[in-house]
Amino acid sequence: MKAVLLDTHAFLWFVFDDPRLSKRAASVIADADTEKSISIASLWEIAIKHQLGRLGLGTNVGEFLEQHVARRLLEVVPIEVEHLVAYGDLPLLHKDPFDRILVAQAKTLDLPVVTSDAAIAAYGIRAIW
Repeated sequence: MKAVLLDTHAFLWFVFDDPRLSKRAASVIADADTEKSISIASLWEIAIKHQLGRLGLGTNVGEFLEQHVARRLLEVVPIEVEHLVAYGDLPLLHKDPFDRILVAQAKTLDLPVVTSDAAIAAYGIRAIW
């Protein structure tokens, strides 16, 4: 595997060693030769869920991101205009706007997504699970 985009849940399940993470997904994420990217939208989603009390991080958002994004050398993918153009062209197969921006970014960057979400694969994105 050369490069992948991590869905929010896959990233969190890896960080927290959650048994819902498939062995294949865990292997891809743990592989030092795989370039791992995470969308700024996923980090935003984590911050929102933490603020709402729906996601315990064990620390504040800043320390969590430092420990699990920066120190793991994950590339943070910003939301670019071309991603928004691709987003605007997507059919509404998935209701979650965070997941749709991941789809748009994956299409634009030609990256597979590490995800268990079948609705993402419905967009013709290569899903790794």
